[in-house]
Amino acid sequence: MRAVIVAAAVAFIISLFGTPVAIRVFTALKAGQPIRSVGPASHQGKKGTPTMGGVAFIVATVLAYVAGHIALTTLPSQQIAQVQPTMTALVLLGLFVFCGAVGFLDDFLKVRKRHSGGLSAKGKLIGQLLVGGGLGVAALYVPSTNGQTVASEHISFIRDISFLDVGKVGSVIVFVFVIMSMSNGVNLTDGLDGLATGASILVLGAYALIGFWQYRHWCGDTAYAGDYCYEARDPLEIALIAAAAAGACVGFLWWNTSPARIFMGDTGALGLGGLIGGLAMATRTTLLSIIIGGLFVIITMSVVIQIISFKTTGKRVFRMSPLQHHFELAGWSEVNIVVRFWIVAGICVAIGLGLFYSDFLRVMG
Repeated sequence: MRAVIVAAAVAFIISLFGTPVAIRVFTALKAGQPIRSVGPASHQGKKGTPTMGGVAFIVATVLAYVAGHIALTTLPSQQIAQVQPTMTALVLLGLFVFCGAVGFLDDFLKVRKRHSGGLSAKGKLIGQLLVGGGLGVAALYVPSTNGQTVASEHISFIRDISFLDVGKVGSVIVFVFVIMSMSNGVNLTDGLDGLATGASILVLGAYALIGFWQYRHWCGDTAYAGDYCYEARDPLEIALIAAAAAGACVGFLWWNTSPARIFMGDTGALGLGGLIGGLAMATRTTLLSIIIGGLFVIITMSVVIQIISFKTTGKRVFRMSPLQHHFELAGWSEVNIVVRFWIVAGICVAIGLGLFYSDFLRVMG
């Protein structure tokens, strides 16, 4: 628990004091966010606000991970051996960094062109496919000394569903799908000051709790004598990384909340989505992530519904999609939308955690 708290605290401090540095650097580089002419008129006032802020909390998370491992050196030697840097950390931090890199390229092209159209949709999807595919192979084909891999060959809900074995190749495909879906879900949620950041904090916090709970009831812990255990490969690593990312986002939110001094950009949105998708796969909660990340799913579905409706009937269901812009055009203030959507995200997280813990109570009871 000590390492998890240290990682979260260090990430928060680095992000809180590092984000103003990023604001000054990106402002000096004239890396302002281009704003589309189509959309709520209030957005035009945000033109020129520096973007690519995701760099700040990605760097903070990686540094905090190192700090967390330094804290682990105070544990007894027999425990240290269980929590050395692992393939799980490589996969999760790799998703965070490299999905963020795809987003950074998109942001860079937007800034360079002075236009809201950066990397093409096809190019962005190819980048996500390469990152997800490469790290998916690592997650499924590189076992630990006991033969366990980061991700599972089964579709999972609260744990692996025994009769849904899709094999290694199928699991890599599922891995890629989850990463791409969650990355784009967080990216679509971004667009109002602090909205995606606050929602991500709640989801990452949930995965920090899940990871730590799995660590306390871990099948790989020879000292654990309980009847109910979790098969996650490195649950303490999962908890540490999720807590560090949540802490980094809290520090970033100080500057990203309305009125935002900096935007996370696709750098942050794609990075966060990739990490959240990876956490779902690593904790064996793939289908549960649909509930935990319910806000991202709702907003993504609003876009899907809008596109299908317009292409089939020529009519729009919403004034504008993603959903948050519909409410802007309906007259809601930006702050009201953000806070209310945070509440929805919190309810989804609470339901997800309730289902996760209720399964433990059901078996133990």
